[in-house]
Amino acid sequence: MSKNNILIIEDHALTRFGLKTAFEMASDDNELDFVGKIYEASNAKKGIETVEKEKIDIVIMDLGLPDINGIEATKIIKEKYPSVKVVVLSSHEQEEDVIKAIKAGACAYCTKDVDQDKLVDIIESVIKGAAWFDPKIAQYVLNAASADASVYENTSAIKKEKYSQNNEEYNLTSREKQVLELIVEGFSNIQIAEKLDVSINTTKVHVCNILQKLAVADRTQAAIKAIKHNII
Repeated sequence: MSKNNILIIEDHALTRFGLKTAFEMASDDNELDFVGKIYEASNAKKGIETVEKEKIDIVIMDLGLPDINGIEATKIIKEKYPSVKVVVLSSHEQEEDVIKAIKAGACAYCTKDVDQDKLVDIIESVIKGAAWFDPKIAQYVLNAASADASVYENTSAIKKEKYSQNNEEYNLTSREKQVLELIVEGFSNIQIAEKLDVSINTTKVHVCNILQKLAVADRTQAAIKAIKHNII
């Protein structure tokens, strides 16, 4: 994998230091062979200037910045440099902020209590083209996708493209596909069991198999991936 330069836009110096240190340590341990240079900016204006001057591949963006807010900064960066991937790292968990950030072009949204090792994994997955949303807020994305197609169709970060992946490639059985469709519609395991006239334990097995085959951590991530990759 080629080297990727990372820019951290965060007004708290201690947080910037912690993030930079985590990436540097992982890189030194050869865990992150894809990390190039790491840049820092204490506000949006400096961050945007850095993107203009340097070759930046990934931006880790705080929302509560002192000058331009992170959502507007994301929009500016994505409009000028659409290939730059923006990962939001914020303490803001309000649905409105999440949806605005995604529409602005963010391809991942993490809350600030995310484990640093997990964040490293998220950055790697984003570089490979994945979208990632913290389970705490992922339901907002799913709800918005059902109600507003522009959440997927009008943003480059999670655009609903015609991916080559399909049900056959994920090797879902017909029953697993049925279960996945019901997950996307928001049904619980108990409701799915009742609808399909199977036991709750059988339903849990199907859900577990689906999560493994789609390589996701939870039901909400499975639903988002199903929509994004046109699996159902």
